[in-house]
Amino acid sequence: MQDAGVRAARAHRVPTLRKLIDYIYTAEIEVTEENVQVLLPAASLLQLMDVRKNCCDFLQSQLHPTNCLGIRAFADVHACTELLQQANAYAEQHFPEVMLGEEFLSLSLDQVCSLISSDKLTVSSEEKVFEAVISWINYEKESRLEHMAKLMEHVRLPLLPRDYLVQTVEEEALIKNNNTCKDFLIEAMKYHLLPLDQRQLIKNPRTKPRTPVSLPKVMIVVGGQAPKAIRSVECYDFEEERWDQVAELPSRRCRAGVVFMAGNVYAVGGFNGSLRVRTVDVYDGVKDQWTSIASMQERRSTLGAAVLNDLLYAVGGFDGSTGLASVEAYSYKTNEWFFVAPMNTRRSSVGVGVVEGKLYAVGGYDGASRQCLSTVEQYNPATNEWTYVADMSTRRSGAGVGVLSGLLYATGGHDGPLVRKSVEVYDPGTNTWKQVADMNMCRRNAGVCAVNGLLYVVGGDDGSCNLASVEYYNPITDKWTLLPTSMSTGRSYAGVAVIHKPL
Repeated sequence: MQDAGVRAARAHRVPTLRKLIDYIYTAEIEVTEENVQVLLPAASLLQLMDVRKNCCDFLQSQLHPTNCLGIRAFADVHACTELLQQANAYAEQHFPEVMLGEEFLSLSLDQVCSLISSDKLTVSSEEKVFEAVISWINYEKESRLEHMAKLMEHVRLPLLPRDYLVQTVEEEALIKNNNTCKDFLIEAMKYHLLPLDQRQLIKNPRTKPRTPVSLPKVMIVVGGQAPKAIRSVECYDFEEERWDQVAELPSRRCRAGVVFMAGNVYAVGGFNGSLRVRTVDVYDGVKDQWTSIASMQERRSTLGAAVLNDLLYAVGGFDGSTGLASVEAYSYKTNEWFFVAPMNTRRSSVGVGVVEGKLYAVGGYDGASRQCLSTVEQYNPATNEWTYVADMSTRRSGAGVGVLSGLLYATGGHDGPLVRKSVEVYDPGTNTWKQVADMNMCRRNAGVCAVNGLLYVVGGDDGSCNLASVEYYNPITDKWTLLPTSMSTGRSYAGVAVIHKPL
C-alpha cells in the first residue's frame, strides 16, 4: 500500500504541472496560499523565472509576525535570495510581535542567536530581547537550559534600566543558576556605576545601542463622534502626507480608549450611540482587519487607556450612570482583564500617559462634585498605589494627553462651557507644570500621539462643531503647525495610535 504522503504529493503535482503548462500557453497563472509551496519549487525546476518571481512577490505580500520566520526558512531552502532578505528584515523590524509566536519558539539555537545579535533589531527596549531569551529557553527547558549563557551573550544588559536589572534580571532563576550569566549581570551593573564619559570607553557588543532601520509610520484614527458614533477608521501616511480609509470597526464606537500594543491597535470600551460598552476590538494593520477579544469587567466610555509593562490599562471613564475611579488592566498573553487599585478621584473624560514606568491620570470630570478637575494622579505598578502629584494650572476635562521626550503634555480640554487652546507640560523630575505655546484652535476630546519628536493633536471639537483638522507641536521651536490635509470627517472623541506602515 502506497504511503499517504507520497499520494498527496502526487495529487498536488498533477494540477501544478497542468497550471504551469497552461501558463506556457497563456502567460497567466494564479498564485494562492494553497498552491505557492508547490508552485515555487516546480517553477524553479522548469526554470519558469516569471512564475518563480510571482510566487516570491506573493509570499512577500503575505509577511506577518506569525509567519515571517517560516517564509524565511522556505526562501532559504529554495535559494530565493531577495525574499530571504525581506523576510529576515521583516522579522527584525517586528521582533516584539515575532517573539510571541510558535515559529520563534521553534527556532534552533543558531537561528535565535543570529536574530537577537542583529544591530537592526527593532525593540523599544532591550527588555524584549531578554524576555525572548527566557521564553525560548522555557519552551523546552530541559534540552535548552545549557544554551542560556550563549544566548545572554547577545542580550545588551548594560542598556537596560537599573531597576529592571535589579528587580527582574537578577531575580530570574535561569540567571541565578548560571555563573556566566551572573558575570554578564555584574558587567551591566558596573556599567551603570560609571560616569557617562567613562562609559564611552567600554567597547563591547553589549554596550552598543541597536540601530534599527527607521520604518515609515502611519497614524490610525479610530471611530469618534461625527456627530453620532461612527465605524470609520482613517489612516494618515506621514511619508506620502495623505489620508486613506482602512477597515471599519465591527460596530459604531466613540469615546473609546485607543492604544498600540504588541503590534496591534486596541479600541477599548466607549459608546456605540446608545450604550456604554465593555467590548474590546483589535486591529491588525497587516491583514487590515478587526477582531474582538475579552471584554472589560466594567462598561466605560470617555476612559483613559495606556500601555505600561506589557499591560493595557483602562482608567476611569463613565458607565452610563456614574463617573468611575476604578482601573483595570489587560494582559494580551492571557487575554484576561483584572482590577488594580482605584484612583483617589472619580474621573471621566480623563487623559492618561506613561512616563518613566509610571501611569498618570490627568484632569477629567468628577461626577460626584460636578466639576472639571485640575488634579493629577500617578500610579506606581510596583506598589499598586495612586498618589497625587502637582495640579495643572487650570481645570481640564477632555484634555488631549500625550508624552514626548519624557514629558507629559495636556492639550486643550474644557472647564464648563469654556473650551481651551492652552497647553501645559509636566516634568516628573521636578513635579512641576509649565505653559507652552497655545494650539491654533480650541480643542477638547481630541486624540493625541507622538511621532518623530513631534506631538500631534487630532480632531476634537471646539464647543460647537467637530474638527477634521490636525496640528502638531515642535518642542524645539515651541510652535504649533496645522497639517495641510485634514481628515475626511470632522470627529470628536476619536482614538489615535501610531503603527509601522504595513508592507
